[in-house]
Parts: sequence; structure tokens; C-alpha cells
Amino acid sequence: MSRTVEATAPASAPVLAAYRYCEAITGQQARNFAYGIRLLPADKRQAMSALYAFSRRIDDIGDGILEPTAKHERLAETRALLARIQDGRIDEDDTDPVAVALADAARRFPLPLGGLDELIDGVLMDVRGETYETWEDLEVYCRCVAGAIGRLSLGVFGTVPGAPDAERASEYADTLGLALQLTNILRDVREDAGNGRSYLPAEDLAKFGCADGFHGPVPPAGSDFTGLVHFEVSRARALFADGFRLLPMLDRRSGACVAAMAGIYHRLLSRISADPEAVLRGRVSLPGREKAFVAVRGLSGLDARAIGRKQAVRRRG
Repeated sequence: MSRTVEATAPASAPVLAAYRYCEAITGQQARNFAYGIRLLPADKRQAMSALYAFSRRIDDIGDGILEPTAKHERLAETRALLARIQDGRIDEDDTDPVAVALADAARRFPLPLGGLDELIDGVLMDVRGETYETWEDLEVYCRCVAGAIGRLSLGVFGTVPGAPDAERASEYADTLGLALQLTNILRDVREDAGNGRSYLPAEDLAKFGCADGFHGPVPPAGSDFTGLVHFEVSRARALFADGFRLLPMLDRRSGACVAAMAGIYHRLLSRISADPEAVLRGRVSLPGREKAFVAVRGLSGLDARAIGRKQAVRRRG
């Protein structure tokens, strides 16, 4: 997907105000995401902030305290608003700044807005309290709530002209989203259990003696919790390795953004692997200085060039 969008007129004052609103939401509520998008030029940074703000609205409905019936209603209203955005029926003086910003971003970039419909579908799975027997079942959920965001983001990034294998860019963006989501699931396993949610595949939990769930700072008695975590970490690392093939297809600053966001989660995964029980004791995170280092590394292009060399060798072989 090379970027073929023609130059558009500068954004009006109401649209710029709407983007500033979305950027404020992103800066306050998405620290890891914000580390990446600050590396983008203004137009792409604004579009990514609009995508985040709309996605966050959907997530907040699912995670909120409303009764399921009310959540269904709110999600239906949000889907109707998305349809108005898709149809170009949002004016720049609309009272909803997130809708105004996303509508403008959709005019400037080839955004596959159907991905936000998929996100709503995924959040509805949460509202219904669905659980997942196998990885293939969980993968469907992850593609809705994370893979779709990867594909939407690619609509903003585009690919560089002539990039080898660019026809698979959407697939790699989707897979990278799965890697991030599985990392999130591992990090939040105790918090999710406290909220009555279970995401890890039931067959994996049974295999490692963890079918009773996680309700305290220590693993279930007699379980192989470390084995479970290492098993899921291995799966996430394979997804990262596949998804990182996207990096050489992006321009320098878009690649830096993806490398920073994904790199933070990749390092988080390594921390979880080194101390699996840490996810039961509290929220595992990276210090700010380490996130900054990942961002600088992404901006340098080291990761993208290394992956590009490996792909070139593979093609010649």
C-alpha cells in the first residue's frame, strides 16, 4: 500500500482544534503509543491521534461500569457514528471533536475504516464475556481488537514505492497487532482475572495446570505457571518476528514509530519472560528512560535495516 493521497488544503481552525483534542487524549492515556507517534510528521501524528481517540472511546465503553444492555446501546451508537464518518457526513463544525478529526484523517489518508467496525465486534466479545478454548479462537478476538488497528495504522503510514513484498504489508501489520495484544494479555492476566475475564486459551491453561485462574500474587497450587508464560511468550515472539517484516517497507519516520511502539512491547515481553510471576504481583512496565532508548533506536533505523538485510538474504537464497 503505497501512499497515493493527493495533497489537500491545510486544515481549518475547527479541524486543528479537533486534532489537538485527540492529541491530548493520546498523550494522557496512551504513554507507549505516544512514544511512537511523536516521531511522525504532523499530518501522520494527527491522523494516528484521531484513530487512537476513536478506538479509546470504543474500549472505554467495553471496560466501563455500564450494564451490558447499555454497553450494547452505546456501541451501536458508536457504530452509527462510524458509518457517518465513512459516508462523509461529518461537518467540520460537528460538536464531536473525535469524529471531526477522524473524518478529516479519512479524507487525507486511505484508512480502512472497517477496521473500527472490527474493533467494535471485538469489544462486544468482551461485553458478552466470551472465553477462548484454543489459540485459533483467541486469534479471532486479537485480530478484531489489535490486528485491525495495525491495518488502520498502515493506512496512515503507507509503504515506500518499490518496497519488496509490499503486497504483504497489511498482513504483517495485522500480525504485529496480534503480537502486541498477546503481550498485553500476559501483562494484564491478574487484572483481567480480578475483572472476571480470562483471555488465555483454555487448553493452554489446562495443559499447565492453571485452569482455576489467577486470583492472587502467587501461581495456582501445583501449576506450572512459568511454563505457561514461557509458552505464550514463545508464541508472541514468533508473531513479533513475522510482524517486524513490515519495518523495511515503511519510510524512515513511520518505521521509527512502529519500531518504537512495537519495541517497547517486545522489551516488556522479555521482562515478563525473565520473571513470569511478576505479572501476578503487579503491572509490569518499562521505565521512561528505557522507552526513550527504544524510540531513539527506532529513529536510527537500525532495526529496519537489520530486518531488511535478513529479508534480502532470504530472497536471494
